Amino acid sequence: MARFIHVLLVLSLSLSFCLLPETASAQLRPNYYANTCPNVESIVRNAVTTKFRQTFVTVPATIRLFFHDCFVQGCDASVIIQSTGSNKAEKDHPDNLSLAGDGFDTVIKAKQAVDAVPRCRNKVSCADILAMATRDVIALSGGPSYAVELGRLDGLSSTAASVNGKLPQPSFNLNQLNSLFAANGLTQTDMIALSGAHTLGFSHCTKFSNRIYSFSRQNPVDPTLNRTYATQLQQMCPRNVDPRIAINMDPNTPRQFDNVYFKNLQQGKGLFTSDQVLFTDGRSKPLVNAWATSSQAFNNAFVTAITKLGRVGVKTGKNGNIRTRCDAFN
Repeated sequence: MARFIHVLLVLSLSLSFCLLPETASAQLRPNYYANTCPNVESIVRNAVTTKFRQTFVTVPATIRLFFHDCFVQGCDASVIIQSTGSNKAEKDHPDNLSLAGDGFDTVIKAKQAVDAVPRCRNKVSCADILAMATRDVIALSGGPSYAVELGRLDGLSSTAASVNGKLPQPSFNLNQLNSLFAANGLTQTDMIALSGAHTLGFSHCTKFSNRIYSFSRQNPVDPTLNRTYATQLQQMCPRNVDPRIAINMDPNTPRQFDNVYFKNLQQGKGLFTSDQVLFTDGRSKPLVNAWATSSQAFNNAFVTAITKLGRVGVKTGKNGNIRTRCDAFN
């Protein structure tokens, strides 16, 4: 009889754990909030669409924010935390200072919209909202839509020091890119696909000025750069230019999520060394050529890659929580 009662108790405890709220440790899955906030995706999409109509910068800013978040401490919205007197947060690391404010604002506005619905209040993490918002801005700019896996919790720490060495640099070669992405469980194919997000957005002149003025003693201009393009860049970014000047990453269709990025690489119009190397290195060149001719193949690879990116370092259980404010710890 005692053994029977013990078995019942174990079963009862197991059932109670299964019925714990969405903060319990769980694998990412679509429709994670089906019971707690069933309309969360449409709420986020509406907020993101409103922001998108105000400024197109919303698109590249949100995508870049998601990438910078996931690559540092995992996809936990730690990049959104504001610094305090006692803590310099991720967003104030030099590698993150160029993140456009519209990305942060998009997530904060979407969080406010979600929490304005009584049954959803404090039920949806900022990390999941950022993942959904990223999908939405990609679709709004002409890219593929896809099912977002949900169930992330928000991180409990954010320090500038944690950013050191975690993000790819404009000067990286293929080995450096592959190594950094592999550390996050991403393949070379994933890396090339995610690099395709440079079909949107902009960069400041200081990030590539060495390619147009001081590449080497023999070649002041990087020989892998298209000559006409290099001249255009010099005209837009003269020496000692205002560092706030921004240049489109894609000179042809900067407001469209498409495969033109790869066509640009074929023509020597990759803005960063880390872009152009995808074409000049024989190991990655075949995929650049393939995706330059097939937007569908690129879109499929991109969806696979960004879904894998969204699984990096996810916080569950006691390792995270749901913030009441995305830019501050509870």
